[in-house]
Amino acid sequence: MQIQKFTLGMGDRFAHQGRAQLAALVEARTAGLDVYPIWNKSFREHNIIKTHPDDVRSEADDAVAALKWQGDYYVDADHIDLKTVDSFLAGSDFYTLDVAEFVGSEPQVEDVDAFVAANRSFLGSLKIPGIEVPFTVTEDTLRKSAGNFLLAIREAGKIYRHIEAAKGVDNFVTEVSVDETDLPQTPIDLLLLLSMIAAEGIPAQTIAPKFTGRFNKGVDYVGDLVQFEKEFDQDLHVIAFAIGEFGLPATLKLSVHSGSDKFSIYPIINKLIARHQAGLHVKTAGTTWLEEIIGLAEAGGEGLAIAREVYAEARGRFDELTGPYANVIDIAAAELPSIETVNSWDSAHYVNALRHIPNSPEYNRHFRQLIHVGFKIAAEMGVRYTDALKANEAIIARNVTENLWQRHIAPIFGARST
Repeated sequence: MQIQKFTLGMGDRFAHQGRAQLAALVEARTAGLDVYPIWNKSFREHNIIKTHPDDVRSEADDAVAALKWQGDYYVDADHIDLKTVDSFLAGSDFYTLDVAEFVGSEPQVEDVDAFVAANRSFLGSLKIPGIEVPFTVTEDTLRKSAGNFLLAIREAGKIYRHIEAAKGVDNFVTEVSVDETDLPQTPIDLLLLLSMIAAEGIPAQTIAPKFTGRFNKGVDYVGDLVQFEKEFDQDLHVIAFAIGEFGLPATLKLSVHSGSDKFSIYPIINKLIARHQAGLHVKTAGTTWLEEIIGLAEAGGEGLAIAREVYAEARGRFDELTGPYANVIDIAAAELPSIETVNSWDSAHYVNALRHIPNSPEYNRHFRQLIHVGFKIAAEMGVRYTDALKANEAIIARNVTENLWQRHIAPIFGARST
């Protein structure tokens, strides 16, 4: 199974927006952009919302049938490991192998020695085609990389072979994810990671490294745009080099996780994938959940009441909800409005505070991030919440489609300049 050049990962916490999400890709196709959908949902999200991985397959199949989508589409077992993969085997055909917890685990000395021996040809001044300044690679470089990543990629190999045994060769797409770590990976780190992936026999078609800067959930990129552009450009050169050097799939491409709402880097990504004629996968997740809350608030009445309650409960359970996301959110409690203030907001004020329009005077990125991690509150509402989604389907769907098409797909994949 070969992945297409451009793909969009679409998260949908409550499995009600599949058609609205796919409608954004229909808009893209009408505009001449060939971007393919990948519905993704993690084990953690299933556990919180009390859904099953097969539900995502049902949602995807329903949307494809309803909109008469022509072409491939995928269901991603998002951020799985050996402990959680089995429930995803029936319904998924894209697997994000998350081995971040193994990064930094110390491998056996003999395994490090073997890695150094296998990659000795890179020692010295390493010239990668397209990158002007050669990299200096020492034996210490190789040993440090092995110490950081070797056991993690060995674990990825175990997960891959477990999936392969169940589904067969070439019946699924594999992504390796090392993005949920503390330190960004340099282009040389990426090259050596790909060497390890090839040595494990993993036919990875997407790789999700940790990029420079902050990729906080639901809000814009925070970091040095010049440095990001330099590293993203070099990573694309590294991937092209690694495909030939290690015999990795020709479809191998970068994957940008927590990719929704990173408006300031979209022009950079757009320009560089055009220049390199490179593929790209961008994974979004909570942006659709946020559009549900925006739609409910916009609808007023019970919808606005639910939106207000989600915030009130999230504010009261701040530590519980933000703890699991501590490395991908940055909320200043002093910048959060009081519960009483939010309860006084009308629909327009709530929507303007939450909708990601950075130059809007009412937009509050701290408020947005807290709502982003507050989907557990809606899950606890049960049928009250899902009934509200059904009752306000049209207004929510409009927000979901416009958000993905106008704010994400068009600026990332649209009319590209070189």
